[in-house]
Amino acid sequence: MKHLKAFENALETIHDEGRYRVFVDLHRHKGEFPKATARFEHGEREIIVWCSNDYLGMGQDNSVTEAMHEAIDSFGAGSGGTRNISGTTRYHVELEKELADLHGKTGALLFTSGYVSNDATLSTLGKILPNLIIYSDELNHASMIEGIRRSKADYRVFRHNDVEHLRALLENDDPDRPKVIAFESVYSMDGDVGPIEAICDLADEFDALTYLDEVHAVGMYGDEGAGVAQRDGVMHRVDIVEGTLGKAYGVMGGYIASHETIIDAIRSTASGFIFTTSTCPVMAAGALASIRKLRSDEGRELRRSHQSHAAMLKQKFRDAGLPLMESETHIVPLLVGDPEKCKALSDT
Repeated sequence: MKHLKAFENALETIHDEGRYRVFVDLHRHKGEFPKATARFEHGEREIIVWCSNDYLGMGQDNSVTEAMHEAIDSFGAGSGGTRNISGTTRYHVELEKELADLHGKTGALLFTSGYVSNDATLSTLGKILPNLIIYSDELNHASMIEGIRRSKADYRVFRHNDVEHLRALLENDDPDRPKVIAFESVYSMDGDVGPIEAICDLADEFDALTYLDEVHAVGMYGDEGAGVAQRDGVMHRVDIVEGTLGKAYGVMGGYIASHETIIDAIRSTASGFIFTTSTCPVMAAGALASIRKLRSDEGRELRRSHQSHAAMLKQKFRDAGLPLMESETHIVPLLVGDPEKCKALSDT
């Protein structure tokens, strides 16, 4: 086969760096979260899944799975097309309304994943805003980085959570050029939180739009689970909020919420939205049920309990003298410092 050697060399490099990954074949047990059975060539083993981003177990919640059963019995499996053709159902419409209301915005738009929502939206902003400059936190997710690259807009990278460095970059650019500041609320590797209010202050001062990735925060923070911006009372100051229907909501998909005009422009322009089959109705139904539950008192209790368990685990790690990286969120990072040792520990 032509060029096979180049692929072999790429894999060899990954192996040499200790980054080669082998997928674990898991059978999750509904009702016993986070227990699962791991299946290997030599047999099976019962395990506890420590790395799942189904933070609240909503992927196994009865109200979610019942809504999904109802949707698949009523609508069938797939959506049947792109949103522009035949791929819009009652569940898509209701879910977008729910998401807009959750974030206090006038519009929302569904995507097939959180990665796609970041990539499609950020790449499209460069088409809509001529001469745009995007300011990006250095620890932004790969999907944000890819979207910024594909936007073909000029971009500046500011040091992680460094508001003064961001200010210096803003001051150095033409005040008349359109600007977008792209950052996250909860950073998934270190578990720290972006300075949302301070960045919004800068955005106001320099007439910039704010783009906030709340992927690891939606469902987890705020009175209704709308994220850190809701918790901190600054949601109204964020122009575009991006989130996921995986992770805390336990299903799959991504979305943005913003002013209805911005949403309509992205809907009408973003190729990552236009030219793909829409989210399955069954997924939309499950996500809708999950969001509604997490907006309720029951959701508030789940968040309180989860934070309590995360705090307990952090203290146990401290007491054991393990290299815990301190964080104010539910993320519990242990610094191993070596990819091969980290992989060996995860397989234990």
